[in-house]
Amino acid sequence: MAFGSHVPTVGVDDLTNDDFLLDVREDDEWQAGHAAGALHIPMSEFVARYGELTEAAPQDGRVNVICRSGGRSAQVTMYLGQQGIDAVNVAGGMEAWEASGRPVVDDEGQPGTVV
Repeated sequence: MAFGSHVPTVGVDDLTNDDFLLDVREDDEWQAGHAAGALHIPMSEFVARYGELTEAAPQDGRVNVICRSGGRSAQVTMYLGQQGIDAVNVAGGMEAWEASGRPVVDDEGQPGTVV
């Protein structure tokens, strides 16, 4: 799914451990494996739970939005931009995260997998 050049993106390799990460995948995907420390708000619940993001996100920082491959996170990134939030889509999503060797954990903190 291509969203054109109007969706700001960032590569996995450009992220640091201190960067704020928002995972918008569904619960079953999250439970199988996610980036430790990410905030999880499924895209299907995002508008209703928007306040959780505004409470957790750094006031003057960027929100890095991630899903499995980049399609859902691109949509959420566009929405956040419309709300005036500095947000970028993580190119390649959790598939790129895992492929780059970044840790993926399950709900118990054990090694997980991207589904």
